[in-house]
Amino acid sequence: MLEAELIEIGRKAKEAAYRLAAASTNQKNEALLAMARSLEERSDMILTANEADMEAGRAKGLSNAMLDRLLLTPDRIREMAEGLRALAALPDPVGEVVRMWTRPNGLQIGKMRVPLGVIGIIYEARPNVTVDAAGLCLKAGNAVILRGGSEAINSNRAIAGVISMAAANAGIPEGAIQLIGTTDREAVNIMLKMNDYIDVLIPRGGAGLIQTVVHNATVPVLETGVGNCHVYVEEDADLEMAQRIVLNAKTQRPGVCNAMETLLVHEAAAPAFLPAVAEALRAKGVELRGCPRTREIVPDCLPATEDDWKAEYLDLILAIKVVDDLEEAIEHIHTYGTKHSEAIVTSSYKKAREFLQRVDAAAVYVNASTRFTDGYQFGFGAEIGISTQKLHARGPMGLEELTTTKYIIFGDGQVRT
Repeated sequence: MLEAELIEIGRKAKEAAYRLAAASTNQKNEALLAMARSLEERSDMILTANEADMEAGRAKGLSNAMLDRLLLTPDRIREMAEGLRALAALPDPVGEVVRMWTRPNGLQIGKMRVPLGVIGIIYEARPNVTVDAAGLCLKAGNAVILRGGSEAINSNRAIAGVISMAAANAGIPEGAIQLIGTTDREAVNIMLKMNDYIDVLIPRGGAGLIQTVVHNATVPVLETGVGNCHVYVEEDADLEMAQRIVLNAKTQRPGVCNAMETLLVHEAAAPAFLPAVAEALRAKGVELRGCPRTREIVPDCLPATEDDWKAEYLDLILAIKVVDDLEEAIEHIHTYGTKHSEAIVTSSYKKAREFLQRVDAAAVYVNASTRFTDGYQFGFGAEIGISTQKLHARGPMGLEELTTTKYIIFGDGQVRT
């Protein structure tokens, strides 16, 4: 029964994708603006649904970080609506000819951006993803099948109902935005094998979800990654700047994948830097876990274990390690990093260049917080996720990353001999 329901969803999405690929930029933009208006007009209903999810989450004992991801507020709904308006203002990638050349026989050959088709999004307790994913997929000419986590089921149903109706009323094909409304985990297993209907799957969530999708899907996967992100403070760093960056990277929103999880500090900077930054971090409620050299300087740190260097806490917990030099910092990141976002704080151009060249990650920063690895912050309007793989897309995935290309060839009667 469930499989039949999902196949019908897939059939509708496939038909919608075929028609949506030919939609004009104006049609798609008008739909995005209508979706934004509907979110704001129906915000009370959405907030009521979200409160039901929050109450259930608190009863289940969800962590503060998870509850923060789940929470909707009037401001967050306005931000979601503004994200859709920002998407409407962006150039439409569909139909863009990214390259054109002429062969000696007179054939003109080009590469043109086209939609991927039907995109399946599997995500956890972040109802804003419902809006971001739907908006991005629509603008890039794709139909989307959304499968959110059970923690946000009421919020997702409310949001998906509002935006799908608004899009349909604006002339977008029915079936272009669909939510799988069941919390039955078997729905995910079925989606992973729907090759006849889904062109690509994108998982967004913790390591367990992502690896389940990657290891079990027969549908192609655009892999988003966990974020064990580091900030390295060099011996020549401006320590006031370093403290601002560290505090922002750890505490501005600790439950997201671009938050810092490990702080690396050059041994020459550690005696002056660590006591002050530890005090500032504790004032924000951060639990500190340090290596032996860290604990010599900040004695009341908990001892860090091997597991701490590997951890994506998504919480107000920070691992700290004092390193000998840039080489040891880069080696630590190479060993424990997840190729997401890494930062160095330094006044040395040479060291900054070496860090940029040698650190293997989707986003590498000099003198800035890792919290900027985000579609909005990169000017993409929104993002479908942050890819830590290297094929097709890497880093925040915006509109262009939700397209592929096809070759277009113009001739005037050429035949091959």
